[in-house]
Amino acid sequence: MYNEMLGLTPAGAAGADGDMPSVQRQRQVQSSGDQSSGDQSSGKPSSDDPSAGEGAAPSAVRAPYERINAWINETESDALEQKRLEAETIFRKVGITFCVYDEAGDPERLIPFDLIPRVFSAAEWAHLSKGIEQRAIALNRFIWDVYHDAEILEAGIVPRDLVLDNPAYQPSMRGVDPPGRVYSHIVGIDIVRTGDDEFYVLEDNCRTPSGVSYMLENREIMMRLFPDLFEEEAVAPVEQYPALLRKTLASVAPPRCEGKPTIAILTPGPFNSAFFEHSFLADEMGAQLVEGADLYVEDGLVYMRTTCGPKRVDVLYRRIDDDYIDPLRFRPDSVLGVPGIIDAYEAGGVALVSAPGAGIADDKAVYTYVPDMIRFYLGEEPILPNVPTWKCADSEDRAYVLDHLDKLVVKDVHGSGGYGLLIGPHASEAERGAFAEKIKARPAGYIAQPTLALSSCPTLAGGEIDGRHVDLRPFALVGAGRDGMAVSLTPGGLTRVAMKKGSLVVNSSQGGGVKDTWVLRR
Repeated sequence: MYNEMLGLTPAGAAGADGDMPSVQRQRQVQSSGDQSSGDQSSGKPSSDDPSAGEGAAPSAVRAPYERINAWINETESDALEQKRLEAETIFRKVGITFCVYDEAGDPERLIPFDLIPRVFSAAEWAHLSKGIEQRAIALNRFIWDVYHDAEILEAGIVPRDLVLDNPAYQPSMRGVDPPGRVYSHIVGIDIVRTGDDEFYVLEDNCRTPSGVSYMLENREIMMRLFPDLFEEEAVAPVEQYPALLRKTLASVAPPRCEGKPTIAILTPGPFNSAFFEHSFLADEMGAQLVEGADLYVEDGLVYMRTTCGPKRVDVLYRRIDDDYIDPLRFRPDSVLGVPGIIDAYEAGGVALVSAPGAGIADDKAVYTYVPDMIRFYLGEEPILPNVPTWKCADSEDRAYVLDHLDKLVVKDVHGSGGYGLLIGPHASEAERGAFAEKIKARPAGYIAQPTLALSSCPTLAGGEIDGRHVDLRPFALVGAGRDGMAVSLTPGGLTRVAMKKGSLVVNSSQGGGVKDTWVLRR
């Protein structure tokens, strides 16, 4: 496990249980402990630091964390715990919640918020941002291609049946040209870190990536609770995201738009797990928040019902899945969508964000080919590599996965939210056996990855500062520019943290929490 504050991988890596002892709160925050051995982290040996074993003296704190380290040591534990409770109260008052539907009782709950931020240097962010932009453009080029000339399929680089037989592929979208040729306008790219300069893309989210509201609220709360930390203006701001999002949405206004485009967010309603985010973004952008029943189509244009009469909607940021958006084209039993809206979309009367069919790039099996997409469409080498991945549809890969289930993470290619996966090192023999039968019955539905030695960050957990695994979801905004696609990035993104000791799952639905993410200006 790579400790981001100290910049080391502890020696004495112990087995696949993934447990690690606490990060001790001394004059420096030090690291020691156990983590998966190097052969489980992308095939590379861990870089052992002989000074980092159990009971060793503290190692040097990395430069980006010096201010945070000093702050931790200057602040009493009781004071930090009090601030944590204040943050929880703010979250509750503001209504920053999410829903878990498969558990008994009230499904609505607060997401755990950790006070200790994650920090990136300016140089680290410069590297990440180039890789994120490269990937967002290649993914959009791919989606446009598979609904038009399918050159990447003709070249045999991506298997034809992987795309054309995919449930996320929408044949009715063939030949449809979204404004600016942009299909996925908000791309959430999940990134993990395993070393000083080692970053891997874990997965791509091209339909409706969630979490940006937490990114913004995390910063707001940190600035309210600890204003002194921001006095030097060394941390890049994130509050410009809503303005950037509105600018991106306006850039893809449809051909029939007249004047300044009217933007609305289409939500399934208050019972949706991400409803807080839908209403939050509408407020921040000055956009309308609508449900399907608020909209109707007339003469190839979309209107919303208001107290002042009908009002045109030009750009619809929809937060409902393809299957539910138009009962005349997709699921006829849908009450969430708008009858005829796809006809209006095809006629240039409205822009849909993200475009129908963009979910093809969310598939975890398609993900394995993104480095090839970058080479094919952009003629460049990938800046951010994929996590090494075995495709269970391939007989050799499948045999390897079945023989090494105790060492791998296996994922449903259409799964999300931390569901539909097996973390082999943490699973029982019975659980691995049951999952093996699933793979054999539906091999194309699964991929497998090594249990990477993910980086950890100091985290306030159970009244103590302890190391917890983290990932990062930056949000790339892709709009139409003068010479093609224009990508905007807010510095940082959403850091998700596995609040359970030893856990590798950071999803909020599985007990994960969030942190503020700092990108230093220099």
